[in-house]
Amino acid sequence: MELWIPITIAAAFFQNIRFLMQKRLTSELSTLGVTFARFLFAAPLAVMLAGTLLAAGQPWPGMNAAFFGYALVGALAQIVATALLVALFGLRNFAVGVTFSKTETVMTAILSALVLGELMAPGGLVAILITVVGVVVMSGLPGRGALATGIFSGAAGIGILSGVIFAMASIGYRGAALALEQGDFLIRAVVTLAFVTTVQAVAMAAWMRWREPGQVRRVARAWPRAGLVGLFGMLGSLGWFAAFALQNAAYVKALGQVELVFTVLTSVLLFGERLKASECLGIALIGFGIIVLVL
Repeated sequence: MELWIPITIAAAFFQNIRFLMQKRLTSELSTLGVTFARFLFAAPLAVMLAGTLLAAGQPWPGMNAAFFGYALVGALAQIVATALLVALFGLRNFAVGVTFSKTETVMTAILSALVLGELMAPGGLVAILITVVGVVVMSGLPGRGALATGIFSGAAGIGILSGVIFAMASIGYRGAALALEQGDFLIRAVVTLAFVTTVQAVAMAAWMRWREPGQVRRVARAWPRAGLVGLFGMLGSLGWFAAFALQNAAYVKALGQVELVFTVLTSVLLFGERLKASECLGIALIGFGIIVLVL
């Protein structure tokens, strides 16, 4: 088994835990506050990990202009795409928008070819399309009438745009890791993660001070719980970045759809919810797509 496969699955698992903890924080913090907590507490952990690896003898990977360009694009794109996704929930046709945002993996494949020159094998493209269909089915397709009336709505446009910008973030992270001049995949992933999360923490701190200054203090006071969000967020991001350093970002994002399977299993095992038929079909499609992808 190629190393990027278990790393990606672990990243999806940690991300699922982080989402669960963020959900619990929403009773104390605003949506922006919960998002800020993730970056605020993840950044110092990533910097400490990078320092530990360098002190242990890992070579300094040699940052250059290409690294900074890709990393900055990835860091800021992730913030913007997340904001767009949050904005969808305030729109009338938000379900249509969320459905279109699920095209992120396809967008990643297109941008990977255009920006990084990484073409995909036909089998890989088929696997990606299968997992995307599985994600859309699992998420719950809007009714036929809603889809027909909403396809030209602002929600659809925002959904597509968020998918494109999330794809830009993935390409930025892979491009940054590949641009580093030396070191194995782990140090390149950790250094990229440390830089990106620091940029995101600073950018969001500035935004929060302007838009929701009271939330900054609330995040600081909630550090025992918010710190765990940062820890699992950092572990999940480390997995994504390490996988991006090893493999085409589109393949990584396709395999990463297994996160939705973890989410459904969590809701069933921890909260006693019952599986819907659409969720069972979606899990089957995602599983089949992953099998096609990794074989």
